[in-house]
Amino acid sequence: MDVKTSKKDYELMVKTKAPKTKTVRNCFIAFAVGGLICALAQAMTNFLMWRGLDELSASGATSIILIFLGALTTGLGWYDKLAYYAGAGTMVPISGFANAVVSPALEFKTEGYVAGTAAKMFAIAGPVLVYGVSVSVIIGLVAWFIGLI
Repeated sequence: MDVKTSKKDYELMVKTKAPKTKTVRNCFIAFAVGGLICALAQAMTNFLMWRGLDELSASGATSIILIFLGALTTGLGWYDKLAYYAGAGTMVPISGFANAVVSPALEFKTEGYVAGTAAKMFAIAGPVLVYGVSVSVIIGLVAWFIGLI
């Protein structure tokens, strides 16, 4: 690009040269993979309930198992390969949260356990926790206040 190219010409050039995204295909694959992960989690919950756990305990155990599997597959390098093809479908379930915590920890482990792994572990997931907890408190306060009226 030379200095005399206008912004409009540059945008046109980018639009013609950039690869076309397959939005519908990507959305379908993300939906299918996210749904499959959730269906497997539901099957896991049903299995645990069949084995004698009550619904609350089975749901908690399923969450723990999914977090463990998300962290394990991230550590083995499998989660990133799945995410490459499935896109956002791997971010929605709880296993995506485990991936968001483990990935930075692995990336910065060479900087040491404190300055690397521990400091960077929540680099991605930290804001999600902060705003998630904050919004839940606000919603709880609003619901409590509405209940007083």
